[in-house]
Parts: sequence; structure tokens; C-alpha cells
Amino acid sequence: MQDISGLPEEGQQLVNSYGDMGFRISGVRHEGSVLVFPNRTESWDVTTAETVTVESLSSVGDQDPGIEILLIGCGASMAFIEDDVRRALRDKGVVIDAMDTGAAVRTYNVLLLEGRRVAAALIAV
Repeated sequence: MQDISGLPEEGQQLVNSYGDMGFRISGVRHEGSVLVFPNRTESWDVTTAETVTVESLSSVGDQDPGIEILLIGCGASMAFIEDDVRRALRDKGVVIDAMDTGAAVRTYNVLLLEGRRVAAALIAV
């Protein structure tokens, strides 16, 4: 497990650690891939970057209006995200940035603690 540190505001979802095919977010262990928003975390039924679809990200920008950045943690290494996915999120005002899961976790935490409107779609490693 890779440990991450930082002090979130009350109710913010900070990723404390990742690895062993899951995540510890705000002290709670989540098995498998997750969608992390500033105020909640939900299970995400995606196991590879190739299976990221518009439908799998449908809650981004709908349930949390104001999200500006979606970090996609693609697993052990960065992968290409299809143009239709990028276009669909851009139409909701959300910019996608894809990277490996570890980098996405660290970037999400930093942006969250800076007060940015960020979410993360994290494939478990």
C-alpha cells in the first residue's frame, strides 16, 4: 500500500492509500475501482482503461455539478481515453486528464486540498 497524507475539510474524500486492488478513502477501505468526488465515493465497475465508457462516467457532472476536472487513474500505467468519452465530459464542462492510478491519486489529493472542483475515476491496482 502507498500511503498519502494531508488534512481534508470535514466530509471531504481524501485518498489515504491505494494498492492490493483497492483504496482507503477517508479511513474507509473500498475494494476494486472507485469514483471519488469531493463529498462521496462510489464503486466503479471498470477494471481496465479500455473499458472506460461514457456510460461508466455518467454520474460525473450530473450528480456533482461544478466538477471541472476528472482525473482518470488508468491502472499501472497511463492509457488512451477514447475521444467520445472526452467529448461527452467536455460537453458537461469537465476536462479529463488520464494518468496511472498512483499519479491520479496524488494529483486528486493535491487539487482537492487546494479547493479545486475535482473528481477521480480510479482503476484499482
